[in-house]
Amino acid sequence: MDEERQEMQAQQAEKTEDRVNELPATDEHEVILSVKDLTVAFGSHVVLDKLNLDIYRGEILGFVGASGAGKSVLMRTVLRLLPKQSGKITILGSEYDEVSDEERIVLDTRLGVLFQHGALFSALTVRENIQVPMREYLNLPQEMMDELARLKIDMVGLAPEAADKYPSELSGGMIKRAALARALALDPDLVFLDEPTSGLDPIGAAEFDNLIAKLRDTLGLTVYMVTHDLDSLFSVCDRIAVLGKKKVLVEGTIDDMLACDDEWVTSYFRGKRARSIVREQD
Repeated sequence: MDEERQEMQAQQAEKTEDRVNELPATDEHEVILSVKDLTVAFGSHVVLDKLNLDIYRGEILGFVGASGAGKSVLMRTVLRLLPKQSGKITILGSEYDEVSDEERIVLDTRLGVLFQHGALFSALTVRENIQVPMREYLNLPQEMMDELARLKIDMVGLAPEAADKYPSELSGGMIKRAALARALALDPDLVFLDEPTSGLDPIGAAEFDNLIAKLRDTLGLTVYMVTHDLDSLFSVCDRIAVLGKKKVLVEGTIDDMLACDDEWVTSYFRGKRARSIVREQD
């Protein structure tokens, strides 16, 4: 068993190295997710109106906006969990609506998702939760899935004994890490995080931000992060997109956000809650 585990770890390390080596240093502006003229409505209520957004390979994009503006709606629409009225969504060079069923399955394996509250299955252990995508998309022996789950658990900083715990036995921070391990189960290229630090104390949130940045750097991930957390936006996001008036109002670096004269953006990034962070940035 020890020899098999060492071989599995070596294969995982080789796969990670290959993934990172595949990222050309000059290809930093390769678009990995493109949303063009996207319109989403619930009945007569239009939530997103001809929205445009590009996400580049290897970046951590922070996506922000007022509560109810449609941040999670956009993410769920991109993932085909909600229908769209019009527009085009291209992921990893393929237009989602035009690929075959077989191609869509392959494409789905290259995406990972962490939902806001973890969305772990309460009747399954952490190990079993991580193995859900493996069972759905792969045909692997149980022993190999167990070893892969152990690798993912270690990757997100959970103790080995967490594998046999149920969600009800986990703290909020452990649930987030377990859900992240499941999101990484199939070694995705693009990971969607919906409010990953909500409900965490400042120390736990900072540790989770650092984990996301480390995984991006070591695995070559691209990260789409829906968040309200100013600390996350300032500390780990390469670029920020602001949703407002049913469109992307502004996108760019944190300096672009601080220089923007839009009333909501100014209030969000330079308001009372942001003052200490802005002072540190200045």
